[in-house]
Amino acid sequence: MKQSAFIRVALTVIGGIVCICLLCISGKGIMKEWRYDSQEAVLKYTEEMYMPGLAYLKEDPGPTAVQWIKKNAMSWLPLIQYVEQKQPYDSVMEDEETIAKILENQANDENMIDENGNLIGNKTAAAQEPSVEQGQSPIDMSIERLRDFDYLISNFYIVDSTTMIGPEQLNVDDLLGRSMKIDQSIGGPKVLIFHTHSQETFVDSTPGDTNTSIVGVGEYLTKLLNEKGIETIHDTGVYDIINGQLDRSNAYENAEASIRPILEANPSVEVVIDLHRDGVAEDTHLVTEINGKPTAKIMYFNGLSRTRTNGDIAYLYNPYIQDNLAFSLQMELASESNYPGFARHIYLGGYRYNLHLVPKSLLVEAGAQTNTVEEMMNAMEVLADTLHHVLTE
Repeated sequence: MKQSAFIRVALTVIGGIVCICLLCISGKGIMKEWRYDSQEAVLKYTEEMYMPGLAYLKEDPGPTAVQWIKKNAMSWLPLIQYVEQKQPYDSVMEDEETIAKILENQANDENMIDENGNLIGNKTAAAQEPSVEQGQSPIDMSIERLRDFDYLISNFYIVDSTTMIGPEQLNVDDLLGRSMKIDQSIGGPKVLIFHTHSQETFVDSTPGDTNTSIVGVGEYLTKLLNEKGIETIHDTGVYDIINGQLDRSNAYENAEASIRPILEANPSVEVVIDLHRDGVAEDTHLVTEINGKPTAKIMYFNGLSRTRTNGDIAYLYNPYIQDNLAFSLQMELASESNYPGFARHIYLGGYRYNLHLVPKSLLVEAGAQTNTVEEMMNAMEVLADTLHHVLTE
């Protein structure tokens, strides 16, 4: 048994004993008073329990033994709650089989989402995503409309059917009130880009050439952000190849093990972007036209660490969920304002996806396997401009 668990058990036992003693002593005190005048005693005891201020005015200065125990027992018991708060997910841990299933689902489920928000594979989305091309009437993004939870969900989000969210989490006043601006008064890199799934490629990628894979796309985004004055570093580590074979089962865990040391070595980093590409049906083409260029569409992806089956997933605890939601919503609104049709609806999944590394963590699904490398590179130009707008302007 862990030390923290032992302490909680010990404190719980002590609290129980104190309460039993309290009840016994209190009971004796009440019975003694009842011998003299039962009605008066009941009224007196009721005042002590439920109107202590009134009872205090009537009492002699010195408390009785019963009163002393009552007062102090309640001050001892909060220690149990304090310990519980200091160990937020130690006592609600999934069993090994459940954890394995959770990690397996997380490893795969941010892929294979078509342009209508329907997942190809073993899950389905709870809402459909309409196609919005540049030039169409813009969506109403007034704060009054965004405060309407149903309007917000239907126009800006897709909620995976395995999870759930409510208006208390999607409170736009809170989410838009959180500053995503980076501190440029301190030197050092501000953005880190990496790829949990480094082997993702496109319809015309050259086999073996990382410049034409998602890694090459990330390198171009890194270059663009640096040119805009946002110092950015690019991790090209491979986390989805095990023993020479594609294996995504532990890609998120492998990535976290490497990303954490990078963050420790670069404490100035405030933004972490995990750049992916989506997987869609072969007849689906996620493309729009921006500035006269064919441009792959993108999608911001959030994890809620909560499923309908498991509830809040203690094993995948994320203290930054609200910051993650704020970042993706501000990116979505900036994208829609400046480049209508570029960003698909924000996808809300059930797991964590390493979005707990820093508050401003962002998972981006850029294009899909049916897009060309050119379309992907054009998308990075738009994404870099949107990031610059949200992070600095």
